[in-house]
Amino acid sequence: MEMNEILAVSGQPGLYKFIARSQRGFIVESLVDGRRLNIAANARVSAMSDISIFTDNEDRPLVEVFESLRKVSNSEPTISHKESEEAVEAKFAEAVPDYSRGKVHMSDMRKVLAWYNIMIASGVTEFKMPAEEE
Repeated sequence: MEMNEILAVSGQPGLYKFIARSQRGFIVESLVDGRRLNIAANARVSAMSDISIFTDNEDRPLVEVFESLRKVSNSEPTISHKESEEAVEAKFAEAVPDYSRGKVHMSDMRKVLAWYNIMIASGVTEFKMPAEEE
């Protein structure tokens, strides 16, 4: 599964896999429970390949952050996003030591950890950007 097929839908918990286009939007499948939903064409949807995290230098693609989390967690789920702020920040800083402390909020860190755990639980083991077509 490529990262441009995994979607975050505003107002919906969890992550979704793109399945197909429909008349009024598109069909997605939850990575958490496998349920399919029809998402309206005007819904705010972000592909994992399009999201990045602010760092002190340049923005780092979320895919690279997931790969860093995978390395520091030995390809296992990481801590829960519901842990204390100190634990979440420590784990996030371990994976992304140069993240921008002024721009990356606790809610962002929690969301990244939650998304990473969802993907690991659904069997995603490689975090790579989709191959660019020439």
